[in-house]
Amino acid sequence: MWARLRADYAVRGVERHRTCLDGIEFRQYDAEDRRNDPLPSGSDEQMSVDSLSFTVRPVDTQEDIAKVCELRATCYGRHAPALREHMAQPDSIDRSPWTSIFLCEDKLSGTPVGTMRVVDNTRGANLEIEEFIEVPEWVASATRCEMTRLVVAPGSDPLVKAALWKAGYLRCIQARVQWLIIGARKPGLIKQYQYLGAKDMYADQRLVPLGHGWSLPHRIFVMNILTAASDWYEGRHRLLRFMVETEHPDISISSVHRAAASVPRLSLVASG
Repeated sequence: MWARLRADYAVRGVERHRTCLDGIEFRQYDAEDRRNDPLPSGSDEQMSVDSLSFTVRPVDTQEDIAKVCELRATCYGRHAPALREHMAQPDSIDRSPWTSIFLCEDKLSGTPVGTMRVVDNTRGANLEIEEFIEVPEWVASATRCEMTRLVVAPGSDPLVKAALWKAGYLRCIQARVQWLIIGARKPGLIKQYQYLGAKDMYADQRLVPLGHGWSLPHRIFVMNILTAASDWYEGRHRLLRFMVETEHPDISISSVHRAAASVPRLSLVASG
């Protein structure tokens, strides 16, 4: 089954990575008009407040976990049907108290439209990705995190993905995490992470099979979370105003660590 799954994944992909830049530009978050602004990023004069068509919040209940699993199963299963049942179940990382799972819900309908999880090593444990890669000392000596299970429902607000990125970024800042470690395979996703400021962990850009990525070869990136805001400001990044200079009351990250969840095995919740 897994051989067939890997072949299906390689040909069709698990997720169609739509750019969120169209939504950013439509909402006039583009940083071009800041090119001659002498104020440092994040100053009171620059901070604005904006409302979104959806909310982003950490999951808090078993019902929330069920919504997350249903959305994962639907989105992953659309392009890799063999993943549908697998993604319909919470795993041990979902249950970890060091994991934050974010859920986006449309304000009008309450429908889940996106989700992502973030896990850090601030309590000393290794990240899941570190079971399959060699971590350089300059990364291993600092706090680290990993963001996985990012899915966006087709037809959703183009800002959903950007809002999940922002929730993960703020969560890492709150936890004082320095390095985000990323495994990416599809060219479109690689370009998106590079655009955010991620750099190759390995100078030779080697591809590493990741066991939690169905043993497919991935390119490994790192991003310095603690310097990201200043890097975006210096480069007048198009996401600067959305990520740093705008307050979004609809994005909530709550507290970083939660009590370990006791989540029963769920039935297959996806359909169609």
